[in-house]
Amino acid sequence: MTTSVDTAQSDTDPADRLGTVIDDVIRPQAAIVDREGAFPRQGVDALAAAGLLGLASSTEVGGGGQGMRAVAEVIERLAAECGSTAMVVLMHYAATAVIEAHGPREVRTAIATGGHLTTLAFSEYGSRSHFWSPTGTASAADDGSVRLDARKSWVTSAGEADSYVWSSLPLSGDAGPMTLWHVPAGSAGLSVTGDFDGLGLRGNGSRPMTGEGIRVPSAAMLADDGAGLDTALGAVLPWFLVLNGAFCLGLADSAVAEANRHLTGTTLTHTGAALRDAPVTRRDLARLMIRTDALRAFLGDTLTALETGRDDAMLRVLQVKALAGETAADVTDGAMQLCGGSAFRKELGLERRFRDSRAARVMAPTTDALHDFVGRVATGLPLLDEANR
Repeated sequence: MTTSVDTAQSDTDPADRLGTVIDDVIRPQAAIVDREGAFPRQGVDALAAAGLLGLASSTEVGGGGQGMRAVAEVIERLAAECGSTAMVVLMHYAATAVIEAHGPREVRTAIATGGHLTTLAFSEYGSRSHFWSPTGTASAADDGSVRLDARKSWVTSAGEADSYVWSSLPLSGDAGPMTLWHVPAGSAGLSVTGDFDGLGLRGNGSRPMTGEGIRVPSAAMLADDGAGLDTALGAVLPWFLVLNGAFCLGLADSAVAEANRHLTGTTLTHTGAALRDAPVTRRDLARLMIRTDALRAFLGDTLTALETGRDDAMLRVLQVKALAGETAADVTDGAMQLCGGSAFRKELGLERRFRDSRAARVMAPTTDALHDFVGRVATGLPLLDEANR
């Protein structure tokens, strides 16, 4: 990826730049990305050129210096138009959080200036959605480099990203549960080993990858050996869970808006009444609106908790994706039912949002895992027991 920030655009408001990219590229391409299962390269490049991939990067390296609230708004607006593009950018921001804290300056600068797309490579065949329990290995090589071997089961932007934040068992057996690495694309031994033909998020490029004898310098380690779990929980998880909340909000809100347009603009010829004229229909729409607005309020409170350092901030972070995933699934399902047979036609865009919304429930940490985490925190237990660390 060689895109760099357009300096003329960098002086404009990020929200305005995002709106231009959505209008010119993201929205017109959304149905094509979904239908063809194509990686949204045009949209990603346009976001990079507008300075939005570097929005969360430090101003010290040329980034936008924006916090999680501004980034969440980007994800929400993208998800309302194209779930695949939103998920690619979400994973980029989550990986950027680690690289900003522990990565090399040249990579941070490349991200900040729009020339570098990164992503997370955590999920593995051996441990599936339990990202906190890697089975891939790291071992010291004779030449001072480190050898990485793993079978990653799902990597968003696989084969498309410029780098991967890669998890492994630690170099030292007693160092801790996990170590993180910066693995550049094109590294020898790194390969995409399958295709993705999914129900939803069809263009996000979530494919399996294999690392077989990847060699990286010891300096590619992100934080200390064995400290990867603490880094993942402290740096990655808040960004990942909160941005997933914003992602689900964008899907739900756009589904409600589309249903509202359909009910308002559709008239029954034989009676002359619009669909909105039926009290039951209005009631059902209101229920969807209230659930969506409740998620919006909860997401906003989660962001406030993080920004102010509230004692319940981590609890809110764990709750928000669980709430958001169920809300998006239920609201998009309700919008489909409300619009009847018309919703099954692709031109309305509801069935695409319905399919995209299903991912949040099963994306690690899954809704079931988050419910357990919330229960553990609420009852005074550690987030993970020692057997899982």
